[in-house]
Amino acid sequence: MIIDPYNDFLSEGGKLWPQVEQVAAEVGLLDHMRAVLAAAREQDFRIFIVPHHQTAPGDYESWDHLSPTQQRVLERRTFEAGSWGAEWHPDFVPRENELVMRQHWASSGFANTDLDMMLKQHRIQKIVIIGMKANTCVDTTARFGQELGYHVTLIRDAIASFSWDEMKATFDINAPAYAHAIFTTDEFLQTLSQAVS
Repeated sequence: MIIDPYNDFLSEGGKLWPQVEQVAAEVGLLDHMRAVLAAAREQDFRIFIVPHHQTAPGDYESWDHLSPTQQRVLERRTFEAGSWGAEWHPDFVPRENELVMRQHWASSGFANTDLDMMLKQHRIQKIVIIGMKANTCVDTTARFGQELGYHVTLIRDAIASFSWDEMKATFDINAPAYAHAIFTTDEFLQTLSQAVS
């Protein structure tokens, strides 16, 4: 499961890349995301893309309760529909048999989308999560997945955020209470290799 692999998050020139760049560079985010995706494809894992809502004119105008994050998305026009920033990062463009879920409006890839239904239709019980960003969409989607009964694995160096405090909150404080496994990319690839041999 790849959360929000948009240019605005992951590419030089993206609206959020300057905030992500330092943590992404230090964890080797893009290389690790590529490695996890390549291994998942090699093992014929079902790939799900879990995208954030793409902003469009009129979004949120009549809403009563925008979250602070939604307010910032609206102001910056992050992931603006039809823009380069709302296109997939070129290394994470879904292939023909890979599934793109309905866009989530807030942080959870499950809330108000078809993700749960599509996982169930494909008899998937275990989810592995990479992408953006640790303390919002990754954390919320993973928590929701666990609440729905899925086995949840996070790949901590194939996920990034805006700061090390956000990473610490996710991986050292929150995730140990709900995730069934928290791996580095190397640990995950080794686990896959052992399972195959």
